Amino acid sequence: MNFINLMKTKAKIMNKKLVLPEGTDLRTIKAARIIIDEKIAANVSLLGKVTDIQKIAEENGLYLGGIEIINPKNDDNQALFANKYYELRKHKGMTEDQAKIDIADDLRWAAMMVNLGYADAMVAGAVNTTGDVLRSGLSIIGTLPGIKIASSCFVMACPDPKWGYEGNLIFSDCAVVPDPNAEQLADIAESAASSCREFLGVEPVVALLSFSTKGSAKHDDVAKVQSAVEILKSRNVGFVFDGELQADAALIPAVTDSKAPGSPVRGNVNTLVFPDLGAGNIAYKLVQRLASAEAFGPFLQGFNKPISDLSRGASVDDIVTTSAVTLSRAK
Repeated sequence: MNFINLMKTKAKIMNKKLVLPEGTDLRTIKAARIIIDEKIAANVSLLGKVTDIQKIAEENGLYLGGIEIINPKNDDNQALFANKYYELRKHKGMTEDQAKIDIADDLRWAAMMVNLGYADAMVAGAVNTTGDVLRSGLSIIGTLPGIKIASSCFVMACPDPKWGYEGNLIFSDCAVVPDPNAEQLADIAESAASSCREFLGVEPVVALLSFSTKGSAKHDDVAKVQSAVEILKSRNVGFVFDGELQADAALIPAVTDSKAPGSPVRGNVNTLVFPDLGAGNIAYKLVQRLASAEAFGPFLQGFNKPISDLSRGASVDDIVTTSAVTLSRAK
């Protein structure tokens, strides 16, 4: 499975609208041009001062035809967007006057475009911090029903096809939530299962990992994973899962039989949920380097509508790829 080509093809078929709020960033303008030319999106909106974007494009020989440019500070939708933002945030003390000021921020404006259907997906982070991207998404787009936190996942493409689905696995969470509690860990598992369906196209088989298997060790960190498993059971989630499991017990059938006989995930795990950010981040980097796996992501998950964060060192190709992946998730 060529993950990138698969996501681009899916995005082309879905033909959705994308907003890129960092419109005065040269990489973002270049990416917008490629996305339109390759028909990855039906429409791309760049946010920022129109003359600034036009100047950068002209200086770099970039054609802006077919790309929409919106300046939130003087757009006709100001009143509509400000009123909606006020309604969303008034329980937090937001005033109508402050809403008019705040919604002119490019990230908030982009999130509101997605919230109201003016765009189907949002990609940012080449200029802004992850925290700023997350806050705009959480305050305006929100999380899926029943999910209280946003998290992230990587698609790990391993050379050996025996792992996961044809060598592909979901790793979560490796980038957002440092030390999830049991309920948050259950949310991460649910979101990762959805990502497995969307990205790998197969039913998720989820292992909640620990340094203990089925009570082999006693520790608060182990109890947290055990509690997350019980929460998932109480939610009657529609996917196969088990925990707490050590990595070998999750992935190697013979070890599963020894340490967790009768486990429903035996030999079929395609989604690994880590107990904390340290474990997840270390694991994906080790697999990437030692197993020569390709690591795609991180991709945000758990949001009510598609939103993605970029590294501030993102290349033009990174922005295009992340945009395709994000658009592929639009409904």
